[in-house]
Amino acid sequence: MRRVSNAAIASVTLVALCSGAWLLSSGTEAHPPPQPSPAQAAASGDGARSAAAAMPHSPPDRIRIPAIDVDAPLIGLGLTPQGSLDVPPARKKNLAGWYEAGTSPGERGTAIVAGHVDNAEGPAVFYDLGSLRKGSTVEVDRLDGRTAVFTVDAVEVYDSRSFPDAKVYGAAHRPELRVITCGGGYSRTTGYQGNVVVFAHLTGSHR
Repeated sequence: MRRVSNAAIASVTLVALCSGAWLLSSGTEAHPPPQPSPAQAAASGDGARSAAAAMPHSPPDRIRIPAIDVDAPLIGLGLTPQGSLDVPPARKKNLAGWYEAGTSPGERGTAIVAGHVDNAEGPAVFYDLGSLRKGSTVEVDRLDGRTAVFTVDAVEVYDSRSFPDAKVYGAAHRPELRVITCGGGYSRTTGYQGNVVVFAHLTGSHR
């Protein structure tokens, strides 16, 4: 597949992740997913941390985030006709996807991974993403037999009406990763009203 810039992703991205079907069906018995605290936002100097050398292009096939017990397969995602990032099938709650027309995890640039926060049955793969903290590790297994190891720089939440496309999807001079799910306020009428975004950069690799 021809790789293209992440700039192709429109600002309406991930709306299909955010219906909040479980909260809607469970009413007051369900608890919204955790949201990042201001302390986990990017701070001055975060971008200066050293990074590992870039890896060659290779599709990923699994993501692990030990701090929040994520261990899930990855599928390739494209764009919808409206220009937003497509999403994994909602019925498969332990499944995430990566933007396969863009940068692969570990490669120089910004790689994008997305997954549901919940589905009609309950919490899904990235339900606890908002509780992740700076310094946590994200590992991505790749089809070339290597594992890209990322360190979390920040965890932030944005309202969908002011989602910072350039900050999240923009080009990077080093290997970086964004992990995205739904978050922010929740309305029974519209679902989740924003997105949680994890910012991380490559700090190592192993076989």
